[in-house]
Amino acid sequence: MSEQSFEEMLDETFKTIHTGEVVDGTVIDVKDDQIILNIGYKADGIITRNEYTSTPGVDLTKMVEVGTTMQAKVLKVNDGEGQVLLSYKKMVADNGNKKLEEAFENQTVITAPVRQVMNGGLGVIVDETRIFIPASLVSDTFVKDLSIYKDKEVSFIITEYNPKKRRIIGNCKQLIIAQKEAAQKALFERIHEGDTIEGTVKNVTDFGAFIDLGGVDGLLHISEMSWGRTENPKKLYKVGDSVKCFIKEINGSKIALSVKYPDLNPWNDAATKYAAGNVVKGVVARMTDFGAFVQLEDGIDALLHVSQISREHINKPADVLSIGQEIEAKVVDMNEAEKKISLSMKALITDEPAAKQDEAESAEENE
Repeated sequence: MSEQSFEEMLDETFKTIHTGEVVDGTVIDVKDDQIILNIGYKADGIITRNEYTSTPGVDLTKMVEVGTTMQAKVLKVNDGEGQVLLSYKKMVADNGNKKLEEAFENQTVITAPVRQVMNGGLGVIVDETRIFIPASLVSDTFVKDLSIYKDKEVSFIITEYNPKKRRIIGNCKQLIIAQKEAAQKALFERIHEGDTIEGTVKNVTDFGAFIDLGGVDGLLHISEMSWGRTENPKKLYKVGDSVKCFIKEINGSKIALSVKYPDLNPWNDAATKYAAGNVVKGVVARMTDFGAFVQLEDGIDALLHVSQISREHINKPADVLSIGQEIEAKVVDMNEAEKKISLSMKALITDEPAAKQDEAESAEENE
């Protein structure tokens, strides 16, 4: 029997390892750019920063402590300097690929932070495995600037899985659509016409505002924003405003909203307040050649015909009146059914010659 050399006997006291194998080790030293492990082999294992994480520039001394036990994958049994080159990142990626494959098969929802923003989409890393989310699958609406997602968490499902070609595709859009459909179904099951509801202004246009009611948008039309005349919805509402309104109509998937509550309708007691013969005050709101429209209160305008402004002849109201001017007039006609009120300033003008004669006679009697 031949005698073994000391080196051969020493080798027998240590386990054997192979490239691609996952080994257990204990951290015996940590530097900012590498980790040294005792893996029960005749040589120590080395994990460089690049083989620990995909995040560039991290300080490993702040991430790993001496004495910690961990696993790593063998890249090279001998790195040329007598040490074993290990990879924690690839070991995690191998395990992650199995999880991602299961997530793909089961359509499991994954949430992860966006690590990279590109013109064509977003890049996320899950267990050291890169997943690409194309721009068209980031949302159910077009997103012009994808940089708003940088370092933010997004939820998605994997709709394509091909690790051999390094092609793993995430899809946020499908998940968002499914969530909205569920929210819409739940909302339509609990709301009814006439219900008061609160929402958030999502968009404002020239014809109205779209209100997010929690998964479903309702339209607050310009004609339903006030009992009065609304010139520009953007002067009343802005994106993000909280709005309390009521559901006027539900037509399929469309919801019409209103803030014109029936009990606050100014015409409810208009017949009494603006009965013929009453003297009222109002503000000139707009003018035409034939007359001026006077706002008596929000939601009630009256017509002051050009012939009823003065006893003198006036060509057009703008010759003597101005927008925003407060005037006093007498109600000469009230048509509640047609919601029309006619005014006259002329009816309040005293007959000046007769008035002067009365004043003169009164003065003589007092002498």
